[in-house]
Amino acid sequence: MADPREESEPLLSRTRGGSARRIPAGVPSCHSVQVGPGAVARRDLCLDQAVVFIEDAIQYRSINHRVDARSLWLYRRYYSSTSQWTLSFTIFLILALAFIETPSSLTSTSDVRYRPAPWEPPCGLTEGVEALCLLVFAADVSVKSYLVGWAQFRKNPWLLAYLVVLLVSLVDWTVSLSLICQEPVRVRRLLRPFFLMQNSSMMKKTLKCIRWSLPEMASIGLLLAAHLCLFTMLGMLLFPGEKDDRRDRQRLTYFRNLPEVGRVRAEPESPAQGLEVDGVLCVVMDQAVLSGALGGLLLAAQPWVSVMIPAYSKNRLYAIFFIAFTLIGSLFLMNLLTAIIYNQFRGYLMKSLQTSLLRRRLGIRAAYKVLSSMTAEGEAHPEGVGVKPQDFLQVLQKVQLDSDHKQAIMEKLHSRSGDLLSADEFQKLFDEFDKRVIKEHPPRPEYRSPFLQSAQFLFGHHYFDYLGNLMAFGNLVTICVFLVLDAHVLPKDRDDFVLGILNCVFILYYLLEMLLKVFALGLRGYLVSSSNVFDGLLTAVLLVLEISTLAVYRFPHPGWKPEALGLLSLWDVTRLVNVLIAFRFLRIIPSMELMAVVASTILDLIRNMRAFGGILAVVYYVFAIIGIILFRGVIVAPGNSSLAPDNGSAPCGSFEQLEYWTNNFDDFAAALVTLWDVMVVNNWQVFLDAFRRYAGPWSKIYFVLWWLVSSVIWVNLFLALILENFLHKWDRRSHLQSLTGDLGATSEVTVELLFRDVLEEPTEEELTEKLSHHPHLQLCR
Repeated sequence: MADPREESEPLLSRTRGGSARRIPAGVPSCHSVQVGPGAVARRDLCLDQAVVFIEDAIQYRSINHRVDARSLWLYRRYYSSTSQWTLSFTIFLILALAFIETPSSLTSTSDVRYRPAPWEPPCGLTEGVEALCLLVFAADVSVKSYLVGWAQFRKNPWLLAYLVVLLVSLVDWTVSLSLICQEPVRVRRLLRPFFLMQNSSMMKKTLKCIRWSLPEMASIGLLLAAHLCLFTMLGMLLFPGEKDDRRDRQRLTYFRNLPEVGRVRAEPESPAQGLEVDGVLCVVMDQAVLSGALGGLLLAAQPWVSVMIPAYSKNRLYAIFFIAFTLIGSLFLMNLLTAIIYNQFRGYLMKSLQTSLLRRRLGIRAAYKVLSSMTAEGEAHPEGVGVKPQDFLQVLQKVQLDSDHKQAIMEKLHSRSGDLLSADEFQKLFDEFDKRVIKEHPPRPEYRSPFLQSAQFLFGHHYFDYLGNLMAFGNLVTICVFLVLDAHVLPKDRDDFVLGILNCVFILYYLLEMLLKVFALGLRGYLVSSSNVFDGLLTAVLLVLEISTLAVYRFPHPGWKPEALGLLSLWDVTRLVNVLIAFRFLRIIPSMELMAVVASTILDLIRNMRAFGGILAVVYYVFAIIGIILFRGVIVAPGNSSLAPDNGSAPCGSFEQLEYWTNNFDDFAAALVTLWDVMVVNNWQVFLDAFRRYAGPWSKIYFVLWWLVSSVIWVNLFLALILENFLHKWDRRSHLQSLTGDLGATSEVTVELLFRDVLEEPTEEELTEKLSHHPHLQLCR
């Protein structure tokens, strides 16, 4: 919704004389009314406003929207799970059209040598689906613009851009139909990722943080460009290649002219010789991103030595040039870029949580103001002193909140004393939102027999879990041993007798362990633990597979390698069992304190970085569409073009010799895979050289830009976010563990609560000032 800083009309203000501000006609209000036909309607309006404000606080939404009865009804329907799932599915559908529409990705392979003619949808099919999606987006922007009001709509750049993107998409869609789907370029395909970004507030915040970091990244980029240009000219001066010998011819190839320095082509003396290697610029740029992201650990893995060796073999002093270039560019400038990006993103998580905290406090305070204004004059308490508990309970029943949190809030409300809820008490009730509900462990079964009680104590003890972990580790070791012993034996010649016997024994132990835990903890007590559920499910699947194997192939015996019967051969079943056993070994993670902390931290990082992953998906989508527009059809099969020699005559290390034919931009799926291969710096100089030959030298600009965006900027941003999230979460867990002495207590709160003492609570003046500028809500005093 709208930015609170862009609000203009006051909510709770008084004139200088202290009298109440005059309410404009038609503006909804819920002031106290003792009698009259509209009293019940006004009371219901106040309750509905409080319900919506509390729901806004729960979801960290802005409260700057219309609050009349009709708008509140529409607002709750819009943010219902059905409406939001419909909108999310529509976004997914319009993005997925790129795989189906021309050029279609519906082929088994993207290899230009073997790819069959893809099925192309008839004109109007995908356009019809797209039209439905655009209608949903038109309804979405209409509802949003109505709810925030025209004044706020004009000030919101995202809503304005939403409207512009829709209009451009509709115009382009009309042009597409008028040309019978034969238009050369579909502009609207480039605009589709916008629908994903505008629907996520976290993605908007991430974009804002990236925009803040661009000036500093640009300054380092200029230093890097100056560094490359300087050493390029030095290379051309140092290696002129005047003599007509083999070593000088190689140096002439490396530093022939300014555009070609980044592309190295060593001409082979025979088809069996020769090597396509990185140029000085390309190689050091490759190793630069790796050293920037991994601290230079992969520096030695790059083939840049192949560029240095010809000059180094002529004179050992030439090594100084290459070493200085690598040190300055890779180890200094690229790591400096990482440091700058990290410094800019250090406060990313804190700023995001601070904004979320302010939105929650505003929503709760707005609900308090609305409910406190319902206190009737003439009662024991003056108007506005507090909120009646019965009014709050009535509102709480209407709020879309899970029953566990509702019950926790009600218990907290009943435990207090006093008649009316003050603002501070009202706020503290909602601290339960930040806590994950801890389900109480069901009581264990009670046995009268001393023997059963001893057995229950033994099998319910955590040492019994350690024994299970030891057995799982032993099972994994036996599988690894047999895989190593049978590494050179074909599956049809393997004798799985011993491994089959061992797997039977271990699976029977897993079944016994599960039954004994159910006996000790009870069925409900066993299922309350996610680790036990994980073990139980895998054990059940393993048991079914083992019974099926015994029923088909009988009990293991020497020479146990019969022919395939049914859907799976014996070896296939054995492999599936071993894979499941390997997954079951993950049960050891919760049992080891350090591993549990790291694993939970990684899972929280994945949840917190969904917006960042969405930004990467948007960049991939846009570059893939641009790649299709620029390079569709330029890669041709060998024999169909003089630029595509067969593999036998292609130079070693070239695009053709390496058989990279599947890496092309002939359809959307192939474009995504090609971009991924370039992003991970997997022989990207091969792509650069191939597309230079097939499409022209200007194609280098596209690949260099993609490398800068993905391998340099995105990798460093990803590293900065991981460090920021991990260090803060690790420090907070250590601090809480030292205070409570119980690590499990720290895992029962949300990220917001973990950092709550680090965040600054909004002041009373700040909340009042924000509420006083609400554009739609008016309260009489």
